[in-house]
Amino acid sequence: MRILLAEDDPLLGDGLRAGLRQRGFQVDWVRDGLAAERELRAEPYAAAVLDLGLPLQDGLDALGAVRRAGVPVPVLVLTARDTVPDRVRGLDGGADDYVVKPVDLDELAARLRALVRRAHGQVQERLTAQDVVLDPAARSVTQGGAAVTLSTREFDLLQMLMLAAGRVLSREQIEQQLYGWGQEVESNAVEVHVHHLRRKLGTSLIQTVRGVGYLLLRDGPAA
Repeated sequence: MRILLAEDDPLLGDGLRAGLRQRGFQVDWVRDGLAAERELRAEPYAAAVLDLGLPLQDGLDALGAVRRAGVPVPVLVLTARDTVPDRVRGLDGGADDYVVKPVDLDELAARLRALVRRAHGQVQERLTAQDVVLDPAARSVTQGGAAVTLSTREFDLLQMLMLAAGRVLSREQIEQQLYGWGQEVESNAVEVHVHHLRRKLGTSLIQTVRGVGYLLLRDGPAA
């Protein structure tokens, strides 16, 4: 899933980006509050990690502007401000979660996964559809109890479709979540990934809605 990281410290930002990428996230990294606001308004990120002490515009100001614009992206505030009033101000300002530096990368990744699940109305950590079970933390997939080996892109696409089970996702929406900045997207990339998923998981799970996009059926096609 694609997230935005807003952090002005170059060493911390580089470490967070690398660590989150290792944990399965596509990470776009900006270094000031104005850029954070601009990108969150323009791109449909699954979630954002927002430092409060950003140059050009404070993180809380950027968050407030994004919320006033009606952008619903889940936002995790990352900050060195450790007082209760600071945490309350961040949460009341539109943040969905709050982590104080220094941060453990496994905890940060877990909190981001939880934010994304809640944003999609999912309660359980593991996602299920028909006989397929996807574990975002372990990045594993089973079907009928048997392990299924997927590529990184295939896993990310399946996770996206399972989070949106019952809703049609267009190819553009999928591309926006699968690929970050500077990553070249082949014109038929999504179709190829869907084809591979169908070959590995069967044809009943993912349906093509002609002229619109793709739909994952949680309970299987109607008889």
